[in-house]
Amino acid sequence: MPGLRRRERPPHRLRRVHTAGHRPGPPLPRHHRRTGGPGGGGPLPRRPGRRRGRPRRPHRRGVPRHRPRHHPPVVPGRLAPALPLRARGPGPREAQHRLHRLTRGVHRGTGLADLPRPPARRQGPGLRHLGGPAARRPRPSPAHGGGRPVTAGPARPATPRYDVVVVGAGLAGSLVAKRLGDRGWRVLVLEAGTRTLDSWPGHLDALDTAHAALAKVPNAPYRRNPAAPFPDVLDLTGLPDGGYRADGYFLQNGPLPYGSDHLRATGGTALHWMGLAPRMHPDDFHVRRAYGYGRDWPLAYDDLEPHYRAAERELGVAGDADEQRDAIGLPFPPGYGYPMHKIPRSYLDSVIAARLDGVRLREAPDAPETTLRVVTTPHARNSTPNPGYDSGRGHRPRGAVGTPNYGERCVGHAFCVPICPVQAKYTPLKTQATWSDDVTLVAHAVVSRVLTAGNGRVLGVEYQRYDDPASPAHTTRTAEADLVVLAAHAVENAKLLLLSGLADASGQVGRNLMDHPVLLTWGLLDHPAGPFRGPGSTSGLECFRTGPARRDRAPFRVEIGNWGWSWPAGSPSGDVSRLLGITGDPSQPRGKGLFGARLRRELGHFVGRQFSFQFAFEQDAESRNRVTVDPRHRDRLGIPRPVLTYDLSDHVKRGIASAKAVSDQLFRLLGAEDHTAYAPGTSAPGWFRHGDGAFEFKGAGHAAGTHVMGASRADSVVDPWQRCWDHPNLYAVGCGSMPSVGTSNPSLTMAALTLRSCERMHRDLTELHRPAALRLPEGRP
Repeated sequence: MPGLRRRERPPHRLRRVHTAGHRPGPPLPRHHRRTGGPGGGGPLPRRPGRRRGRPRRPHRRGVPRHRPRHHPPVVPGRLAPALPLRARGPGPREAQHRLHRLTRGVHRGTGLADLPRPPARRQGPGLRHLGGPAARRPRPSPAHGGGRPVTAGPARPATPRYDVVVVGAGLAGSLVAKRLGDRGWRVLVLEAGTRTLDSWPGHLDALDTAHAALAKVPNAPYRRNPAAPFPDVLDLTGLPDGGYRADGYFLQNGPLPYGSDHLRATGGTALHWMGLAPRMHPDDFHVRRAYGYGRDWPLAYDDLEPHYRAAERELGVAGDADEQRDAIGLPFPPGYGYPMHKIPRSYLDSVIAARLDGVRLREAPDAPETTLRVVTTPHARNSTPNPGYDSGRGHRPRGAVGTPNYGERCVGHAFCVPICPVQAKYTPLKTQATWSDDVTLVAHAVVSRVLTAGNGRVLGVEYQRYDDPASPAHTTRTAEADLVVLAAHAVENAKLLLLSGLADASGQVGRNLMDHPVLLTWGLLDHPAGPFRGPGSTSGLECFRTGPARRDRAPFRVEIGNWGWSWPAGSPSGDVSRLLGITGDPSQPRGKGLFGARLRRELGHFVGRQFSFQFAFEQDAESRNRVTVDPRHRDRLGIPRPVLTYDLSDHVKRGIASAKAVSDQLFRLLGAEDHTAYAPGTSAPGWFRHGDGAFEFKGAGHAAGTHVMGASRADSVVDPWQRCWDHPNLYAVGCGSMPSVGTSNPSLTMAALTLRSCERMHRDLTELHRPAALRLPEGRP
């Protein structure tokens, strides 16, 4: 076309822009930029027009150090004669120079005259009128870590536009930002909470806060934030005659309490997870068809398997694939090994395995026999790298954020929850440290609404920006994007969809709330077994996860608790108080306690023999368990708080009763003293009766199911790609999409689902920005 020149590089690679109120800063160091493929499931194609980084050649004398500035292509005031309309996908760069990108508002087959021009945004090879200044968009200044952080600043009337807006900087949001940012899409990540732990001083502050807390609960290291409140397990209190009282962020409708918490901060709830990363069993994906309860997935295990491998690479999982295949029946590709060798068994696991391996027992007199085997659990925790991983390339563990040579191996602090002191455990902060400079992170930004157009497409989000968490002062801002991804906690995603009135044509938004109810049993072995050394659990019994018994009762997996009675009875601090004669009840006189050498000897003998079993049950999806919102109850920023209705089905309660019967047999086989007791009281909000027995359950922190995926828009919220049926450019990713939770900890499955959805997001964005030729209507010069 006469008068046209092709751009050598897309304009967004030449511009330095900043967000309203923030000055541009220097580019990120090269070691913070990632250009490699994702691995596991194979790399996605890069965005058309992006160039991989090349090593800088040494400067030669007599040659200008910098190339002359390259001006963007120009078009005379009128376009040239009409060209045939063509559309091409990503292809060789030499084939793309004849095709020019359509701007928003310019319809295919029309001219440019008299059409509205959209807000400035990044584009690939494109056209501009002669003399028109190149649009410059704001971009924030960088700081340490990955991406481009933004701190608080004055509001500006201009609305920044991005390719993607991601709501939530937890595990799912961090993976989305990394995958799409690595392919050149401009990504804005909005985090409701604070950004304090992505530096080593911030980590040490959180560690000090945890050590100072009396109760070492999951959220102990993280300071309360009235502007972005989050629940805490201490918000629930049992009543003397049964029942519970709920305070805090959640409004609980019962009948039973939802006993899990989550965290709103950069890094999300995965900051305080245990770090266990098992895969789901293939049977977990079709429980309705095979066992007659719950909901089926629109996917099968084989659909997720390559993405499981990609997630295990990103999280840095340590495990033994042969053991998982032989003991559980998980399919792996031939020759596959985890990035790191498995975390070694604790001494306690070895003691229990010596007494249980190979023993056969029956859940009930008329049930078939089950052969017991203690199996190590995969961990997203740094161990010894596997030199044979990735065809012999090996794996390099990622250390602490801010101090990368620290935390490259687990050193057995036994403080994984609430915070790993050395950061050997994976957290999303490690992924964020590898974000490209196309990712912008804005903390202190509570998204309050998703904005939509009349045609069902979403335009962006509205969010409340605050400076001081203790102050109600905030400003309302908006951000526009071609794609919006809700990647917050399952409860928060459902709350935001409900507040926005979106994606609910099926009536399923907020419904099917699930968790892994946990039953604890605890006792004393006949000799010291060395608890409180290493992670909270390194092995378990996997033989109850599937099988014909699932028709009658919920399946479960059994973790061997390596931290004594810390969860069921508050050990060892509770043991110290008891031996000192301090009952904890001010109305009771203090008894005659132990002191000195006798106290130390008794503690060593008693605590050293402690162990526990943690039975985690699959909860089936029920529409009655749900999240709603009530405008009468609002937080500091005026946003309605979530209202939870929660109960356990008879299927789950039968599983709990069966697990207690199994536990009784395990204690007899171990020759252990059983100290398990369930009674109503302040520390037992999850106490209930079933049949002839009384039980107590706790929450595992594994919320799921509030925007379930399905094969039909009639009974689900998102499709198999986690894209909302009602809105083609709105995704809701995370555990909320899971139709069932199986018995495995869900974080690895959530990561695999997210990485799979990133492929579809990339294709959606590529199609939206597909280069195409422009042609004028007939008769126009």
